[in-house]
Amino acid sequence: MSALLEVKDLKVHFPVRRGILMREVASVKAVDGVSFAVEKGETLGLVGESGCGKSTTARAILRLIPATAGSAKLDGAELLKLSGGKLRAKRRDMQMVFQDPYASLNPRMTVFDTLAEPLTVHGVVKKRTEVEERVRELMTQVGLSPAYMRRYPHEFSGGQRQRIGIARAVALKPKLVLLDEPVSALDVSIQAQIINLLVDLQKDLGLTYVFVAHDLAVVRHVCQSIAVMYLGRIVEKTTSEQLFKVPKHPYTQALLSAIPVPDPVQEKKRKRLVLVGEVPSPLKPPPGCHFHTRCPVAVDKCKKEVPELEEVESGHFVSCHVVQDRAGLAPDLIGDLR
Repeated sequence: MSALLEVKDLKVHFPVRRGILMREVASVKAVDGVSFAVEKGETLGLVGESGCGKSTTARAILRLIPATAGSAKLDGAELLKLSGGKLRAKRRDMQMVFQDPYASLNPRMTVFDTLAEPLTVHGVVKKRTEVEERVRELMTQVGLSPAYMRRYPHEFSGGQRQRIGIARAVALKPKLVLLDEPVSALDVSIQAQIINLLVDLQKDLGLTYVFVAHDLAVVRHVCQSIAVMYLGRIVEKTTSEQLFKVPKHPYTQALLSAIPVPDPVQEKKRKRLVLVGEVPSPLKPPPGCHFHTRCPVAVDKCKKEVPELEEVESGHFVSCHVVQDRAGLAPDLIGDLR
């Protein structure tokens, strides 16, 4: 297998301007040196607390917001240097499903117009009859009746709107789909339906996903590999199975310890890792390891030196001085998670 998407040292800094001349006095480091690769047909999960830079990373890859530095390659083509017609042509290969199904659809466009627009803009189909046939096919594919194609978004439920958003994303048969918390705004019962739909579409169309989420239970179900982000950086990256079995970074352990267990007896026996303090501001992140202000095992080295994302075991990358100095052994903070 070869990597479809390769992101290297991606940075997204937003300038803070003040004064009459609006001079730049600081910058918000939303994404601060993120690197990862996604294989063809794979689903990579980007997880972390709100404000850690997950969605910003996805939008920067898709060129919805400008990147400050770094590289993002899709099938070997550098996305961050494309512009004009070349960028528009490349957008056929990469699409996005947004978090809010209420805001991501144009309220003045019918479902037919929403799904037909990418087909006509990119010249996939030209005849009106072919466009209508393709729209019917897309609606059926995502579990909606083609009889509703002349309706407007406000006439659908939240789950149905998200299905329309998914149909729009796969209309051009892209290679890569970025999913920005696609089920977080939906009811739990509807979440399962949308997740199953995404899994089925991936199998049928051979899609590659980058799945942005904060719900680790969902990520565990759909992702083959997971990258954990904290304050603009990736702190741990490995397979989904390995991450839930042997989490090594203290922050990852804290996230997993917060997942509720249905069995009350087992829940009572579990050791919890509660982090103290608030997430630092990306406007002025702490020196060294960004997590050291809340880390229960931080040492002096953590406050001064930035830990690199190093492979401590086969396929298991961790950005932590303590884990690296202990030859990949994770601090025993929460015990067995299985």
